[in-house]
Amino acid sequence: MNAPIQSPSPLTHLLTPAALAAQARAGALLIEVGCGTHDQYQAAHIPGALYLDTASLETPPLFNKVADPDLLDVLLGLGIRHDSTVLLYGRSTIAAARAAHLMLYAGVADVRLLDGGFARWQAEGRAGASGAVAPPARVASFGAPFPGRPDYLIDSAGARALLAREDAVLASIRTWSEHTGVTSGYSYISARGDIPGARWGRAGREGDVNSMSDYQDADGRMLPGAVIEAMWREQGIRRDLRTAFYCGTGWRAALAFYYAWLMGWPDIAVYDGGWFEWSATAEGGSRAGADRAERCSARTTAAIPR
Repeated sequence: MNAPIQSPSPLTHLLTPAALAAQARAGALLIEVGCGTHDQYQAAHIPGALYLDTASLETPPLFNKVADPDLLDVLLGLGIRHDSTVLLYGRSTIAAARAAHLMLYAGVADVRLLDGGFARWQAEGRAGASGAVAPPARVASFGAPFPGRPDYLIDSAGARALLAREDAVLASIRTWSEHTGVTSGYSYISARGDIPGARWGRAGREGDVNSMSDYQDADGRMLPGAVIEAMWREQGIRRDLRTAFYCGTGWRAALAFYYAWLMGWPDIAVYDGGWFEWSATAEGGSRAGADRAERCSARTTAAIPR
């Protein structure tokens, strides 16, 4: 079983490369999360890291979370219980954040993220490894009710209910061009626009659904929490409100959620379906879905078709 590691506050869950290396040596489970990037992982990864593809966490055609029994099966197969310490990173930090959010939803209390991702590890000149890493032994039980934090995720009905409340906000983690309907942002989402009543929570570079540059410095590290909270307050997104984050399909929203969780926001969630699901319910909205290659391409290519 993966060893739990004592941590004094949530903000310490955002790790430097040195801290991640030390905690992995101390027995925490280290996982690289990717979308169709297993070959890249095989060529070079952080020593000791397993590989987890988002295909195990999402289901087509809308790429929402897999059913709870399937999510539980994935976690048990990785040796993860509710009291495990899990260290995540990715070539795309939002891919790692997708896994982090779903693990927190499941009830894994101690989920940590490498600030700046694999690029920062490499930039520091740290050693890499190649080949595969054998997973730990499967555990028989999660050891706690599953999911442990169902309040961390809402569906379309939940999003509509949230919009009707005065003490809640739906935060759109999308670019301005997506939010204002200039582009959907994705080749496989035809509908343009945004959810009526949602507040714009910003995201990153125009034309790049892989970017969260409004939240990060040039090397991909999280901006100070006070800067992010001030950005949100300008749009009426406040920590005293029930806040659900969404984007096109869930990844950028997951990183915004994780940052809010790090900052101690007490009542947060991700609207899993996002604009993809919401727009699909309207006549002439999104088409049925994307295949796996198209899904991953949209996540790793800056030139998003419009």
